Amino acid sequence: MNRLNGYSGNSIYHNLNPEETTFIERVQEFAECEVLPNTREWEENKSFPDNIWTKLAEIGLLNMSIPDSNGEHVSCKAYVEACRILAQNDPALAMNVAAINALCITHIIHLATPEQKDKYLDAISKGKIKLAWALTEPDAGSDARRVSTRATFIEDKPGYVHLNGEKMFITNGGKADLIIVIARVNDKELSAFLMETNQPGFEIVERIHTIGVQASNTVRFKLTNALAWHTPCTFEQAISFLGKGRLGIAAMALGIAEKAFQLTVEYSKSREQFNRKLCDMQSVQNMIADSAVDLESARLLLYKGAELYDKKEDVTMAAAMAKLYASETANRCTNRAIQVHGGRGMTFKHLVEKLWRDAKLTEIGEGCSEIQRLIISKQFCK
Repeated sequence: MNRLNGYSGNSIYHNLNPEETTFIERVQEFAECEVLPNTREWEENKSFPDNIWTKLAEIGLLNMSIPDSNGEHVSCKAYVEACRILAQNDPALAMNVAAINALCITHIIHLATPEQKDKYLDAISKGKIKLAWALTEPDAGSDARRVSTRATFIEDKPGYVHLNGEKMFITNGGKADLIIVIARVNDKELSAFLMETNQPGFEIVERIHTIGVQASNTVRFKLTNALAWHTPCTFEQAISFLGKGRLGIAAMALGIAEKAFQLTVEYSKSREQFNRKLCDMQSVQNMIADSAVDLESARLLLYKGAELYDKKEDVTMAAAMAKLYASETANRCTNRAIQVHGGRGMTFKHLVEKLWRDAKLTEIGEGCSEIQRLIISKQFCK
């Protein structure tokens, strides 16, 4: 077992079947050979290359949630493992893969009509249709029920609506061909709609540049009588996949923390001050020990949540706990990494500064830490 990244194919935390183990090995090779060497370039370009989606499809990262001919799909344990490995090498790509699988593809699998599945799923699995999920608005963030984007059903076109409103902080929204939009159908109820972006009713207002995960194309967009296709569901059903999504972000956070920890240990062994290596100094040893404990705790929470998901049990609290602890672990571990690297850690020459910036997103995206604490506490205060 590699003590720096916590992964072992025989780990008791994984229990992957042979096909999933082979899949994870492909992801590992892809991440190390094609992702990590390009992570700085992607950040500088503030974009992934256009062929990234077909490459993701080729190794199975875009059909993890799509059942095969036998009705089987990749387990949640394998899903979080793939997200974790990607995050060690490029957190922005991990974030996109996590969200697209959990929020978009899983939604289509479980809530779309047979006709909708027939139209989109094959092309999605091949990377020909890029996806995004749109809930957040200028005035609706943590308070999701404040969504004001309105869906008006078209009388002579059953199942179709016109959408009017604005969405913002939409991951991959500037690249997506198809967006799942959460919108209001009346004063009390919300639902979800499939909206193709190649229409005049869809307008990108601005590309939102963030301090971390900069390669991800995050946007604000406006909808003016945009044509969309209803996926028959309630608001509660539409957001029910946030549990899997939060496990994906927890895996992303864990991957960031593991990479920062690895770089911290390696640097502490090579850097000397006061005629001693940093790793021989108690203050540095304490930081390494604290990070190791944080990492192991985050792993246990993450894999517990994934196992519960695979057993089809309620993961509301488990996912919230995993996401909360892993995201705060990522921020603690990257902060310690900067501290151990000293001034060098604040330069672009060392990857720890990028991990430090990327980590912050994990405390905010798919429900901020305060919301996760609220979810957890409600389970005990019913």
